[in-house]
Amino acid sequence: MSAAQGLERRARWRWPEIVFWLVAFGALLMPSGKYLILNEIAILALFALSLDLILGYAGIVSLGHAAFFGVGAYTAGLLAKHVTGDPLVGLAAAIAVATVVGFLTSFLVLRGSDLTRLMVTLGVALVLGEIANAFPRITGGADGLQGVVMGKLLGHFEFDLFGRTAYAYSLATLFVLMLLARRVVQSPFGLSLMSIRRNPLRAAALGVPVHARLIAAYTLAAAYAGAAGALLAQTTAFVSLDVFEFHRSADLLLVLIIGGAGWLYGGIAGALIYKMLQDGIATLTPQYWQFWIGLFLVVFVMVGRQRLMGGLYGLLAMARRR
Repeated sequence: MSAAQGLERRARWRWPEIVFWLVAFGALLMPSGKYLILNEIAILALFALSLDLILGYAGIVSLGHAAFFGVGAYTAGLLAKHVTGDPLVGLAAAIAVATVVGFLTSFLVLRGSDLTRLMVTLGVALVLGEIANAFPRITGGADGLQGVVMGKLLGHFEFDLFGRTAYAYSLATLFVLMLLARRVVQSPFGLSLMSIRRNPLRAAALGVPVHARLIAAYTLAAAYAGAAGALLAQTTAFVSLDVFEFHRSADLLLVLIIGGAGWLYGGIAGALIYKMLQDGIATLTPQYWQFWIGLFLVVFVMVGRQRLMGGLYGLLAMARRR
């Protein structure tokens, strides 16, 4: 089998993927009441997908990925407030600005070891957050950016209180960007990223332009994170300094730990599990929900994903036999 045939085989759609997306879009037909949480899951999944592109495929660690999320959120919010409320225009502008910021900061981030990258990415997010806080007349400062008025999606669909339009918009954006990500990671470019993650010295010896590839991957991930931030700003009609906070980047790492890095659906699975756990536990114990999520993460890491999945498959097999 040639390399081209191998890539073509990997790019084929499998039935679990098709079923997943049919269920996701079919959720639009369900009664109102869960669209808001589904919209949050779709946005978090897109945000996690952006981090997976650099962590799972290129091996770039980051503690400040919220920097691009915040840039996208403020770009879309400011554009809706002062220029136009068209969601698609705001989404495109947020992606463009986040791409530029990602490209400019990539030269700083990709220098040094993993520990250096952790500190630099965290520093970039903190600096951008302080810049947003330093101009309250523009960004709203600690009070947040208010007065964001969104227009109708495609000129016909208004963002309602139930979140149905918001969920459809976020899910469609996630689906389109997922299609693009599948093409990227299952191309020669994606294979070169995986070779760099495993052994950058060997990849360079084989003629792979390591630095250029990492810059391209980091810039693409920044664009995806900017899109996620824009979706949050547009579907909530509000932006605060919280979009730059460290906890967003930390939660994103937790999502990838749960779902698994290095496969595109890991971020989606992690976002779904994390948000459902957060919503369910917070309903049962509003004061101690963080304790139970922390306990779950500790058990999850100690037991391991493979053992948990093996136990789940064992239970399913027993149920079928009975």
